[in-house]
Amino acid sequence: MQHRTWRTGRDRQFAGAEAEYDQEYIDARLAGDLGQAVHDRRVELGLSQSELAELAGMTQPQVSRMEGGDTVPTLPLLRRLAKALDGSLSVAVDEGDSRVTFTPHAA
Repeated sequence: MQHRTWRTGRDRQFAGAEAEYDQEYIDARLAGDLGQAVHDRRVELGLSQSELAELAGMTQPQVSRMEGGDTVPTLPLLRRLAKALDGSLSVAVDEGDSRVTFTPHAA
């Protein structure tokens, strides 16, 4: 085997691992952005994690994990969270980019 051939095969292997790592990084960033948006709105409303959990049909540890970016909630849970936080939650995902915004309902 030629050394040059070995290096090319190795480079292809690392390129695939790098693409997978990039996607995991994007997913983790989206989970963190979502958690931060929920946290900011909860604090703005003066709610504790336990109070938000009760309003959204969750447990306090679930709220804590979500706010910490450790988990991504399901779509039904996102709807309940938006209702509990009296607003609209928007998640935009584009290749290599994500944005999470929370828009309070008009009073």
